[in-house]
Amino acid sequence: QLRLVEAGGGLVQPGGSLRLSCATSQYTLDYYAVGWFRQFPGKEREAVSCISHTDGTTTNYADSVKGRFTASRDNAKNTAYLQMDTLRPEDTAIYYCAADLWGDCGASYSSEREYDYWGQGTQVTVSS
Repeated sequence: QLRLVEAGGGLVQPGGSLRLSCATSQYTLDYYAVGWFRQFPGKEREAVSCISHTDGTTTNYADSVKGRFTASRDNAKNTAYLQMDTLRPEDTAIYYCAADLWGDCGASYSSEREYDYWGQGTQVTVSS
């Protein structure tokens, strides 16, 4: 059972930045693609980003965050990151990371069914 622990959420002003992290301590994260999802109040979760397993050569982003969000990973630290820049009030949501064994972040990256494990979620609030 892979346990994912997220951190880095908080309150930020519009135009600001946050970096979310998704870490695991008991197993290596290398073999897993890491997806990021967000959930607005009363809505279904939506995919935000994905970074492929091992070397992270493939990334994918929702149109709404392209050019503003960047996914990365540090396998030595068993941690994946989502750098969020130029944040907007409409980015306010609970953000979740999820792990997909041997995932390649292909066309199906946005489907929750692709992912085997989920983090607990972290609140991101963008407001002045």
